Amino acid sequence: MANPLYDSLFGRHAGQDTPFLHLPDGSTLTHDQFLRMTARYAHAVTDLGLRPGDRLAAQVDKSAQALALYAACVQAGVVFLPLNTGYMAPEVTYFVENSGARLLVCDGSKAEALQPLATSCGIALRVLNGDGTGSLSDDAAILSEHFDTVARNISDLAAFLYTSGTTGRSKGAMLTQDNLLSNARMLVDYWQFTADDVLLHVLPIFHTHGLFVATNITLAAGGAMLFEPKFDAARAISLLPRATTMMGVPTFYTRLLDEPGFDADLTRHMRLFVSGSAPLLAETHVSFEARTGHRILERYGMTETNMNTSNPYDGDRRAGTVGFPLPGIELKITDPATGAELPQGEIGQIEVRGPNVFAGYWQMPEKTAEELRADGFFITGDLGQIDADGYISIVGRNKDLIISGGYNIYPKEIELLLDDQPGVLESAVIGVPHPDFGETVVGVLVPAQGATPDLEAIDAQVRQSLARFKHPRKLVVVGELPRNTMGKVQKNLLRDEFGDLFAPA
Repeated sequence: MANPLYDSLFGRHAGQDTPFLHLPDGSTLTHDQFLRMTARYAHAVTDLGLRPGDRLAAQVDKSAQALALYAACVQAGVVFLPLNTGYMAPEVTYFVENSGARLLVCDGSKAEALQPLATSCGIALRVLNGDGTGSLSDDAAILSEHFDTVARNISDLAAFLYTSGTTGRSKGAMLTQDNLLSNARMLVDYWQFTADDVLLHVLPIFHTHGLFVATNITLAAGGAMLFEPKFDAARAISLLPRATTMMGVPTFYTRLLDEPGFDADLTRHMRLFVSGSAPLLAETHVSFEARTGHRILERYGMTETNMNTSNPYDGDRRAGTVGFPLPGIELKITDPATGAELPQGEIGQIEVRGPNVFAGYWQMPEKTAEELRADGFFITGDLGQIDADGYISIVGRNKDLIISGGYNIYPKEIELLLDDQPGVLESAVIGVPHPDFGETVVGVLVPAQGATPDLEAIDAQVRQSLARFKHPRKLVVVGELPRNTMGKVQKNLLRDEFGDLFAPA
């Protein structure tokens, strides 16, 4: 029987000796070699007792083996749950417990901290290091290079990705095979990817952008990737002559522009630069085109939907916009209060519908019903407008979300921690403009009566409890938080007051 996602992305390359992964050590894995590695990991996972529909949580550094683990989950029908490598043990605990994961795979440096979690949940823990070594790799090394692919339907779950709103705990967005496969196929066509493309892959693979967009598109097209562990501007410049395409967050492009060697000659053979996960400044668009002759293609997606819109491949890529709805995807602007569709040009909440839209939030039917309408439209929480030519602009968020360097940051989680610190009565966390990351986090603290918060001690506690990308870059103390007549904190006023903290001098 068929397994549409595996068959279409991975299995169809069986026996092909064409390059797939060009690795940092200079070695290359062909598509067929990668599939043989995948089969061994699929055996390792199933030998540990996982069955179709079970969840596997992976907090591992980027490597060929980590990518093979994702492919192995698809082949075995296991739901893949990638976790940000910056998460601390308390954060991982929630994701593992909430998802009911049957196996936790982590880097060796985190095994000691996470073993009590695995023990308390009664699940196995295996190690997979960034260099491909570890107990899971040891398990896989002695197993067969052939695995009988598990039959799955297009509606079966393939992955969980955890996201969050402004209140409550993180939500597990359930992504089906069709969610992932339909988006990959459509983007291959829309962005004109072929087997001749070589993608400079410098994104993390615990995130939609790097895993379900960049990787899945390359697999669907049959191309290859320069598979780097992370983005480094100088290293990227050395690799660009071997690439035809690149995907990145705005920070990548601003840092490339800081490099004197980045110019039109270096990029003359490049076909496409794509940016997403955070807004790209118009200034970056202009500077990039002036330097290279290439106009960056900006698109819009999110955890629950993968890609929703894109500037055109052939046509005017307009700075400050995210283009048009992708083929097969409907988008409308609605009144947040009533849900009624608004006239063209008016600002309202963005709603999308299509095969890319997720199946709902894991074990949260009420939250699913709040954000996923009965007619299939998903309320994204982003505010936007459509201009006279049909281009969509993202103008803000009605969910109090901060996007810094391409990572989603949810203020409530940080506020709960700050509120719990000695000397703090209450807090508000806001995002303010940052020249490198687009936005960054600022914590606004109100002291308890007669107390003086120890900002250094609070910062130290934050560093122990939260991933680095969530850390406030600055903590400020105020007498009180601004509120409206209903008692709601007016974060817009705080953003106005502290919005120039990181402005160039």
